[in-house]
Amino acid sequence: MMKLRFFDPKRLASALHRVAQHRYRRHPAARAAGRVLGLLTITLIGLSLGVLLAGSVVMDIGPFHARYSIVPSLSGGSEVSIPPLGSLHIDSHVGPAHLWIQLESLDEAKTRDLVSDPNGIVSASESAVDDLAAGVRTLAMQVAGAGLLGAMILAGLVYRSMRRVATAGGIALGVLVASGGLVAATFRPDAIQEPRYEGLLINAPAVVGDVKRIADQYEEYRDQLQRLVQNVSRLYGTFSTLPVYEPDTKTTRVVHISDMHLNPAAWSVVQTVVQQFRVDMVVDTGDLVDWGSEPEDSYVNAIAQLKVPYLYIRGNHDSTNTEAAVARQPNAHVLTNSVVTVEGLSFAGIGDPRFTPDKETVGSGADLRLVRNTGASLAGRIRASDVTVDVALVHDPASADLLAFSCPLVLAGHTHKRTVSRIDGPTGTQTFDRTMLMVQGSTGGAGLRGLERSEPLSLAFSVLYFDEYRSLKAYDDITVGGTGLSQVSLERHIVAPDEPEDDEATPAPSAPGSIAPINGEQPSPTS
Repeated sequence: MMKLRFFDPKRLASALHRVAQHRYRRHPAARAAGRVLGLLTITLIGLSLGVLLAGSVVMDIGPFHARYSIVPSLSGGSEVSIPPLGSLHIDSHVGPAHLWIQLESLDEAKTRDLVSDPNGIVSASESAVDDLAAGVRTLAMQVAGAGLLGAMILAGLVYRSMRRVATAGGIALGVLVASGGLVAATFRPDAIQEPRYEGLLINAPAVVGDVKRIADQYEEYRDQLQRLVQNVSRLYGTFSTLPVYEPDTKTTRVVHISDMHLNPAAWSVVQTVVQQFRVDMVVDTGDLVDWGSEPEDSYVNAIAQLKVPYLYIRGNHDSTNTEAAVARQPNAHVLTNSVVTVEGLSFAGIGDPRFTPDKETVGSGADLRLVRNTGASLAGRIRASDVTVDVALVHDPASADLLAFSCPLVLAGHTHKRTVSRIDGPTGTQTFDRTMLMVQGSTGGAGLRGLERSEPLSLAFSVLYFDEYRSLKAYDDITVGGTGLSQVSLERHIVAPDEPEDDEATPAPSAPGSIAPINGEQPSPTS
């Protein structure tokens, strides 16, 4: 009788082991490489586990109990979490470590001292940098110790060899030193000037703070951090006697909106931005409605409720009836190839020459010539003006080509895509101090038509900050979306001077009125 042989796992494992031993005996180099790779893998796993398990400390920043943590990451950077207000994301460094700081609670005793001491909030903010530095140093030492210990413990459990454990410790130490060196070499103290805020719209201006002038890197970092602590203290504090943070009274804030397209929900968001950012005026670069019909005229009545000056130019979806309805609002200024000065800033604006509510604007040759001629007309109006124009307003960015060097800034809309660029003059003209062109996205999420997309457009705004010399110093790009339009993404941008090009470089000649993109973007010619 034949005996049936069933599958035996032990015999299979033994056979595989004999094959492996035979192969390693024939290929010693492969065996050595396998051992090195295995030890390196075990070391990195142990190091990561040690960092994850023990890579956090709790220390104070001023009146706050703060939790500092480091987590392995491919992109680096830092995050300051301020529940329930939101979080600030800062591109502070590059490296395999992401710094996360969460302000967990207020210390009751320290808060009571702040209330009783008129200079308490100032003292707390001045010590914030030292508190933060001490917390980061403590965290770095703890993370280094935990990672080193984790690598050695895991190597001991796997290999049960003191020589392997010591080697794993050496590898882990080398990885920690290299990571620390990379973080130190790529650290950007000025990154705190351009944070990305994620959280509730109502808290955005208080958490991010107002514009400050650029000083040297260390003082810039210190001052911005102190202001951040002051603002967060104000948000958390529930005592009426806490000092109130006052923004720079010489800064003029302008909200740039465009392409509302009859979205009724957008007005409440505009109102919130005006109130929370303490805006001085609103600038609308057109397409307020969809069809330009008389029944839509009631939509513009919300302008009066903003209770700040409202500057408007007509878009290609707005009719002359729409323009007249806006002009009837008590706080509105309608620009029709005209110049107006509001809150110390001088604006020149002209409406779109087309009225095309029933079709997409595809940029035909005739349309493009008409739009460019509109820009030429506004440029002539600016040159003839008795006042120096600070900002020009057009609906279609194609109108901006011939406005090069006529004014420092041109605001536009129409494309439903936010871009920032510089307008080049004709070949042979200067390549610095060029006119900046800022094209807004759709503040109304392209209205009801935007719902036809698989993912509706987010609502887009920008808050522009002008200094006492009427120069644009910074701007916040705000994108609103999420359930109930309550979530916001805010990105702060500092306007860098448009410096002369290097004499050694020979730039390619540009066409008259061409647009040089900033951050690799260029306005689209279509609607």
